[in-house]
Amino acid sequence: MEVLVVGATGRQGGAVARELGSCGHAVRAFTRHPDSDAARELAAAGMRVHAGDLRDADSVARAAKGADAVFLMADFRAGPGEEVRAGSCALEGLRAAGVGHVVYSSVASADRRTGIPHFESKRWIEELLRRSGLPHTVVAPVFFMDNPKPSLAATGGTVLAMPLAETTVLQQVAVRDIGAFVRHVLEHPDEVVGERIEIAGDALTGPQAAAVLSCVTGRPVRYQAIPACPDRFGPDIAAMFAWLDRVGYQVDIPALHARFPGIGWHTFEAWARDGGVIPGSA
Repeated sequence: MEVLVVGATGRQGGAVARELGSCGHAVRAFTRHPDSDAARELAAAGMRVHAGDLRDADSVARAAKGADAVFLMADFRAGPGEEVRAGSCALEGLRAAGVGHVVYSSVASADRRTGIPHFESKRWIEELLRRSGLPHTVVAPVFFMDNPKPSLAATGGTVLAMPLAETTVLQQVAVRDIGAFVRHVLEHPDEVVGERIEIAGDALTGPQAAAVLSCVTGRPVRYQAIPACPDRFGPDIAAMFAWLDRVGYQVDIPALHARFPGIGWHTFEAWARDGGVIPGSA
């Protein structure tokens, strides 16, 4: 199978590209930065690097032409308007290329009208995808286990600081599990086409996560709840953390893992022991 992977030089797209490549699939890596070190690493691993921009439908169509499937994601950091624009243009290009299966990476709870800007933008792209007529599957992950890495690194791995109350249970997923799940979806389209599937690997509070990290590393790690200040995190991310404290994701983790047992889902502890987020452990 030959798959065009959008965002292949990033964390999530990179996990998908590596997973597909390791399982013998041909990968086309779509990136705006073909001369980057990450793109060179993909090329060295045997992947074909395609330079392009999601906002340019023609470049998407050229890269996708002849591919069996596409993994699509859009960067939210330029703002929700630009994210929706990129998603819309990308879908135009994929329609022109006649792609047989689009796997779109959204976010869990995007369909619940949370009011969080980068959740709402993904909800709009999901709607555009439904209207496009393209065979598709929406994969909607929760919070990444990998996300706190910078804050841990800043303290030498001794403080896990997040803008969540100590009692808040946070559903999380390992990025590598996203790669494995997307591969499964691409390999078994008949099982999942037309579905929206939310994915998570584990759920625990901040103090519980810190205790796991303490056990795995053999050194004390404490949890610190910090304010969700818009000045520090930006309004979008601050709104997300406020929502996580009030409401939170609602993935049925046991049912998900029972339906897809072959993914090898990581608990937070398994993820940490595999290298995880602790500086110097990977």
